[in-house]
Amino acid sequence: MKSGNLWLRRLEIGLLAAGLVLVTVFVAVKVQSRISAGLAVKKFTAEQTVALRDTNESSVMQARGDVDFSLWSNNRIKDYLASLEDITETPEAVLRIPKLHLEVPVYEGTDEPVLNRGLGRIIGTARLGETGNTGIAGHRDGFFRSLKDIGPGDTLELVLPHRTDHYLVTNIIITNPDDVSVLAPSSAASLTLVTCYPFYFVGSAPQRYIVQAFFDEPSLLSGEPTIKLQSR
Repeated sequence: MKSGNLWLRRLEIGLLAAGLVLVTVFVAVKVQSRISAGLAVKKFTAEQTVALRDTNESSVMQARGDVDFSLWSNNRIKDYLASLEDITETPEAVLRIPKLHLEVPVYEGTDEPVLNRGLGRIIGTARLGETGNTGIAGHRDGFFRSLKDIGPGDTLELVLPHRTDHYLVTNIIITNPDDVSVLAPSSAASLTLVTCYPFYFVGSAPQRYIVQAFFDEPSLLSGEPTIKLQSR
């Protein structure tokens, strides 16, 4: 009986040891699995961060390549590039001026973030594409500095989601900031481009440079692909 009990005791000890070994192996595997998973997540996060950074840098570089900064001030370039990081809205239209090789998105409103990344419709004037006098503002040391080279007879194109409207420049006016007559309502379809003047004035420019253009010829996009406007 004693030898049988001893055998059973040894068997119990052996099974207990085997169980402890299995539990230890199981715990080790679980810990290793969690460590590996954690490392994998960290690696993925790190690679994703690098990819997003590269994507952002690529987008900025692409934006730099799409815009001619040769006439821009250094501060305006900096503000424009910074504005690309926080674009949340789609432009209402795109203004093209073939003579100036200019193509700029037009947004609603004229607050600083809008004018840093494009042009803005002056609130209170006719909406883009509607009959009336539509005022569009831009910075003189940014997109609108090239307006210094525009003149009567030149053409403007307002690209809307489903058509492109053409305008003919008729007048260039230099006036004071408090002269709102240039934005007066009109029964005719017209664009009034507004920027500060003189173009290279140091500090806050004292005057306004006005380009008036009237509707010339509609170009409905029948048979042409619909233009989809996207943020830069």
